[in-house]
Amino acid sequence: MTTKYGLRTRVITLTLAPTLIIGLLLSAFFSYNRYHDLESQVIHAGSNIIEPLAIASEEGLEKHSRESVRRIISYAHRKNSQFVRSIAVFDKHHELFVTSNFHPDFESLTYPKDKPIPILGSSEMKDNNTLILRTPILAESRLIDGRANAETLPVLGYIVIELDLSSLRLQQYQEIFSAILVLILGLALSGVFAFRLLHDVTRPITHMKNMLDRIRRGHLDVRIEGEMHGELDELKKGINAMAVSLSEYHVEMQHSIDQATSDLRETLEQLEIQNVELDIAKKRAQEAARVKSEFLANMSHELRTPLNGVIGFTRQILKTQLTNSQKDYLQTIERSANNLLTIINDILDFSKLEAGKLALENVPFELQENLEEVVDLLATSAHEKGLEINLKVDQKIPVGLVGDPLRIQQVITNLVGNSIKFTERGNIDISVELRSVRDDLVELQFMVRDTGIGISERQQAQLFQAFSQADASISRRYGGTGLGLVITQKLVSQMGGEISLTSRLHRGSTFWFTIRLHPTDIMMGEWYTQKQLAGKEVLLIESHMQSASILQQTLTQSGLRVNYMTTFPDNPPQSDYVILNFSPTQKLVSEEAEALVKQAVACSEHVLIGIPSTELALADHLMTQYPIKCLTKPLARKKLLQLMLDIHPELSAFREENTLSTSIEKMPLTVMAVDDNPANLKLITALLQERVDTVISCTNGEEAVEIATRQKFDIIFMDIQMPKMDGVTACQEIKKLPLNTTTPIIAVTAHAMVGERDRLLNEGMDDYLTKPIDEHVLQQVLVHWNPQPQRSQQDASPVVHSQSADVDNTQPTSSPSSVIDWHMALKQAANKEDLAKDMLTMLVDSIPEVHQIIELSLNGESDQEALLHHIHKLHGSCSYTGVPRLRKICATLEQSLRSGTAIKDLEPELFELQDEMTKVAEAAQRLMA
Repeated sequence: MTTKYGLRTRVITLTLAPTLIIGLLLSAFFSYNRYHDLESQVIHAGSNIIEPLAIASEEGLEKHSRESVRRIISYAHRKNSQFVRSIAVFDKHHELFVTSNFHPDFESLTYPKDKPIPILGSSEMKDNNTLILRTPILAESRLIDGRANAETLPVLGYIVIELDLSSLRLQQYQEIFSAILVLILGLALSGVFAFRLLHDVTRPITHMKNMLDRIRRGHLDVRIEGEMHGELDELKKGINAMAVSLSEYHVEMQHSIDQATSDLRETLEQLEIQNVELDIAKKRAQEAARVKSEFLANMSHELRTPLNGVIGFTRQILKTQLTNSQKDYLQTIERSANNLLTIINDILDFSKLEAGKLALENVPFELQENLEEVVDLLATSAHEKGLEINLKVDQKIPVGLVGDPLRIQQVITNLVGNSIKFTERGNIDISVELRSVRDDLVELQFMVRDTGIGISERQQAQLFQAFSQADASISRRYGGTGLGLVITQKLVSQMGGEISLTSRLHRGSTFWFTIRLHPTDIMMGEWYTQKQLAGKEVLLIESHMQSASILQQTLTQSGLRVNYMTTFPDNPPQSDYVILNFSPTQKLVSEEAEALVKQAVACSEHVLIGIPSTELALADHLMTQYPIKCLTKPLARKKLLQLMLDIHPELSAFREENTLSTSIEKMPLTVMAVDDNPANLKLITALLQERVDTVISCTNGEEAVEIATRQKFDIIFMDIQMPKMDGVTACQEIKKLPLNTTTPIIAVTAHAMVGERDRLLNEGMDDYLTKPIDEHVLQQVLVHWNPQPQRSQQDASPVVHSQSADVDNTQPTSSPSSVIDWHMALKQAANKEDLAKDMLTMLVDSIPEVHQIIELSLNGESDQEALLHHIHKLHGSCSYTGVPRLRKICATLEQSLRSGTAIKDLEPELFELQDEMTKVAEAAQRLMA
């Protein structure tokens, strides 16, 4: 360990320090002893004076002869006057008897008067220069004549001597001073020897250090000169010999370096050639990976096109009259084709994720309704295996969220599908909990639990690897590509979350993942108020505890009072509603089911039967025989509450009254609607014409500014993305016009992010609506910005109802993943069937133009801007026509084109768009027929 102190400092320190320490210790020791010896000598001398005086004063004190005592103490004072200040004799009453000298304060010499006189002498240091000695005067003569013994000698008084210690202190200081002089002399002698040592030892060592430093810097020709003695001379010779050896080694090393440099130069040239070859190989590998991804995407597309034809015509043939064998064969073909289509979709999604081309959408949606759609689609597969499937959503989660609902459905579908595939008995539980809320982000945790075969720790490590499953035997038994969990993991990661699992072999598995979504202040068109069912009693019969708990919680939160039982009691209570759920684990026999339904009908006029999705024929039979309604399990919240409202006459009347009250009176407003998409413009115009007196439509921002210069408007609804002049610029220009300076301008945009709302408001917009436009929210906006509000308008808040959730519903239906979702189309058209068909017709009429521009773009005859314009218009039309898959493809393409992706890199997506447009056109033709 190196220090900052040199050899010179060390020599001086190690030479002087011991001398200083030893001298200080000895000086202190002898000074201390001499100091106390002098004090002891003074006390001893004082004792030699006072004790004889005490004996000599006995007779005079006993005979009260003051003169004789005075002569004695005066003589003693004169003899020891060099250090005795005064001698005083006190009687036994502490009264002064005689004194040798006047004292200013005799009280300080006496013993305490309230205590007896001690029979032994004492000393007291009054201050630093004064010592007081006291000795009692005893009647010792009485011992001789036997009048007293030693223990009972009477005390006649006491004698006090005050000694002056000034001469003592002076002598003590002289002793200390002498000790310090001796210490300094010792240090001086040690210093002389130290400096002599420095001259004889450290100077040569310093010289050698300097020479070594020069040798270190490369001066190998220097040598140490001068005469030295002993070991230093040998050290000098050793250093000089080392310098000679280093010089010779340096010459040899330089030769070796030159040779190594030459060899290294040749090696570097070879490495450079290898690096160039590796770079070329890397580029080839990257190009091969890109070609592979494009090949997968293109082949998936090419395979899906004929496969969709196989599935479609198989379904068409199934609608015709067939024999049982033919029907069985065709159903087998359909199942096989669907399985193959699922595999192809997985490959297509995987290739898009690998190529980084899968873009997520940000649209407002309702989480619970979104998840209920997935559970409804998968319930049949679960019920066929006798499994219960349940969904539980945390009520603290905001109703409206912004994200990609279809991709969330895809993740849930993959996880729940796997759970159903690998579970033979028990139940599948899906739960969603609110994990945290911060910085305008909601973090949700999804959990999918099953009671299946479980996964060992070794197999868990392979789950999220592409093209692999837990083991080969499972792959052979259950099938699949092994891509589902890989796609799920990448989608969850893209949504800012993580995915994992906990599982034990033969004990079931729990998959969980988290995602981050933005809440939205856009209302989701809530149709139900808690007071409508408040206080109603429900008798719930459910044998499965988990399903019953979730359903009971849903009903309680909706204001109902729930009486839960696992089976019908002997005397069931009367209730407003009876909900009887059949379990998929039990084999339903028509007679047993009818017996339970009869018991339910006897308890209430309003009976709802929850039935497995595999027993729809039994549901039809029961509804024809009894006044009941049937729902497929698990019971979705919205469907259940809608059905309860529909079958209750008082609540139905309430709904009709509430609905009619909103369509009686129009607001006396003049409103302008601006949108470049004809379908969007037609829809918002139709919705506004039902609510205001005058509606003027414009197809672009320039036209809107021109009309606003001539006419005053009460409210203006402005699209944001338009050619020539966008909505923000048009808003700023209209605000400058005298007629419409204070006119509220409402932004109509497809972006529902909170940040987008703030941006538009900061740029001059007064409020905003999201596409697709919700009728309820539009009414609230009109009421809020009405310059002359009326009480009836403030209370107006139309309630939008979906179709009944009965099993026997005859309206056109389809799932969110199908070509046309008629329920969604009706909802987006404010439940107006004619308007929904008109919007769908306008979308179909625009498809040939989009087909043409895509072909031109693929052939290089059209630029990217024109393609983006047409796809943007098609995307806007899809927002109002219930075509979720087509809308999703348009959103992905629009986002990719806006980010600068070349048209040739989007060929698979463009082919997919053409296929989907063809399917939409065919489906619309069948729907209109």
